Amino acid sequence: MGILTANLFITLDGVYQAPGGPEEDRSGGFEYGGWQAAYFDDGTGDVIDEGIDRMDALLLGRRTYEIFADFWPHQEDHIGGRFNSLPKLVVSKSLTQPKWEGTTVLSGLSGLAGYKERFEDIHMFGSGHLIRSLIEADLLDRLNLFLYPLTFGSGKRLFADGTGVPAAFRFAQEPKAFPKGAVLLSYERAGDPITGLTIGQD
Repeated sequence: MGILTANLFITLDGVYQAPGGPEEDRSGGFEYGGWQAAYFDDGTGDVIDEGIDRMDALLLGRRTYEIFADFWPHQEDHIGGRFNSLPKLVVSKSLTQPKWEGTTVLSGLSGLAGYKERFEDIHMFGSGHLIRSLIEADLLDRLNLFLYPLTFGSGKRLFADGTGVPAAFRFAQEPKAFPKGAVLLSYERAGDPITGLTIGQD
């Protein structure tokens, strides 16, 4: 069975919207797009490149797919070449004619287990709503949070009020700090939360 890894660039207050550019996603009146670049360094770039080199399929939600499909087919750099050559899976009930070559549309999560058997290393980027759905369905194997020392007070959050399910996680690898202030926290599922305990009591 293959591994499904979600990679998310996220702020201290949980915002993952539009890290890559000011016009990436202005929905909801978000005015802070393009916040990742100021903290980008060789360390974060190397880690991201290593993950992209390992992956053999790309999974995206509908909104992130549209952003990627508008941008990456026109890029000729290493990452663009990888993304354009990889099989792409997009979870959507409304997308009928994907415009990015090599795309397969999944109407839901039910068929995803079959692709985890077919591919060894599926990665996804962004797609916060899909990440929550995968955690709820216990289909996500690893969650890589690239945490940036920023707060915005608005924007799309990974776990907004009233979303998410009770779940516990453990480190999949040691945390990694980068020179400009970002931190990589890599987690895997660890069952359900342990609650009802008081510190200092046996």
